[in-house]
Amino acid sequence: MRSVSEGAAQGRRLSFLERFSYGSGDLGYSLAYNVAGAFLLFYYTDVVRLPAEAVGTIFLVARLLDAVIDPLVGIAVDKTRTRWGRTRPYFLFTAVPYALIFIAVFHVPDAAQGVQLAYAFITFKLLGILMSVGSIPYTALMPMMTLDTKERLKLGGARSVGTSVSVILGTAATMPLVAWLGAGDTQRGFTYTTLAFAAISMIAVFLLFRNCRERFEDDASPSFRVLPAVGQMVRNRAWLVCFGFCLLYFVRFGAMLGLTIFFAKDVIGKPWLIPVMLPMVSGGLLIAAFIAPPILSRTGLRAGCVGSIAISLALFAGMAMIDGAPDWQIAGIGVPPLLLPYFLFSVATSVTITAIFTMAAESVDYHQSKHGVRYEGLLSSGISVSTKVGMAIGSAAAAYVLAFAAYDPANVTDASRADIRMAYYAVPAALLVLQAVVILFWPMDRNRLQSPAARTAWNDPGEGEMQ
Repeated sequence: MRSVSEGAAQGRRLSFLERFSYGSGDLGYSLAYNVAGAFLLFYYTDVVRLPAEAVGTIFLVARLLDAVIDPLVGIAVDKTRTRWGRTRPYFLFTAVPYALIFIAVFHVPDAAQGVQLAYAFITFKLLGILMSVGSIPYTALMPMMTLDTKERLKLGGARSVGTSVSVILGTAATMPLVAWLGAGDTQRGFTYTTLAFAAISMIAVFLLFRNCRERFEDDASPSFRVLPAVGQMVRNRAWLVCFGFCLLYFVRFGAMLGLTIFFAKDVIGKPWLIPVMLPMVSGGLLIAAFIAPPILSRTGLRAGCVGSIAISLALFAGMAMIDGAPDWQIAGIGVPPLLLPYFLFSVATSVTITAIFTMAAESVDYHQSKHGVRYEGLLSSGISVSTKVGMAIGSAAAAYVLAFAAYDPANVTDASRADIRMAYYAVPAALLVLQAVVILFWPMDRNRLQSPAARTAWNDPGEGEMQ
């Protein structure tokens, strides 16, 4: 079913350069998407002045189309056989066009509103397509690099570092760079800022291509029947749990990313909190990237995720209780008390993203134990769909909240503020509860046997339920 190199079969440890380069891949592909997720709603509504309802529809329709595109990319990956391997060619050939489209997304022309809406949809959709063509092979690469769960957790941690750096860089630096480079011209500021980020993205993706290798080669024929393969995928319990858990995570992430700007400047009344709160999400990811692997190795994916979600809910409730409290005075600087539970909440919820990366790889092994084939590309495309559909629903929900609240950037009413605040707390809390329910169905034991031979011996889905 697959050939395994001798070093890999013995559980060869991955080098620091491999782990670093693997993490850089997430930086390369996530930087543009995270900047878009955090600021595109603001850019469209406050800079270009497009209606919020239309923007929400653009986000929703464009990303829902990924439900069709992503499986096609996954199938293409499973059929790909080149001298560079099955996944690496996609990194090489997407790096430049992905960067160029990212710049175009934040450069809407001065034209009639209908033209601007069409341009916004086309460029945003192209960004999503190129993201799929790069990120699906990227996710498929992890189970090809190692079979060892501990090594995969390290790769998942490296990927979380890449994610967190991309969000910290994108959210903390974007608006200061826009103000500095634009010198009063917000559009020019966004253009120059995206040029700088596009260069970083290209370099990071080229590092991924240069230093990461596929060590596990599936001997199955690249030709296979698609519908039976999809049928096997939806009968893979591990994959279904990973899909649902990931979907809910990114619905919450997308909604909070879009609404945090308006929560900070309109509900709390402190616009300076925007470049503080958004990077805190990434700061949480960065810390979780280091603490999640040992925690999840000890507790198992199921117990670790449920515990982190329970802590997250308690911290989020605490934040809601004190978001109107007077500032703490620290060294003569007023610090809103809500920042402490918000940051700790970001750390706790970020533990689950490392779990998602690992579950995606583990579900490939589970698939092989049940069906005798791996289909890394197809299975990874399904997880990519959950990511993008989740972000689509979350981003659209943020836009629809603004529309429901009758948000007018020139005149924000108290009623609008109350609606935004209610949505900011209620929606994420409900989604976290649903995530906890979904992860309870994860089928694998925390004490997984690590040898390749042992992995292929798993045939009873009821065996080894996680404690």
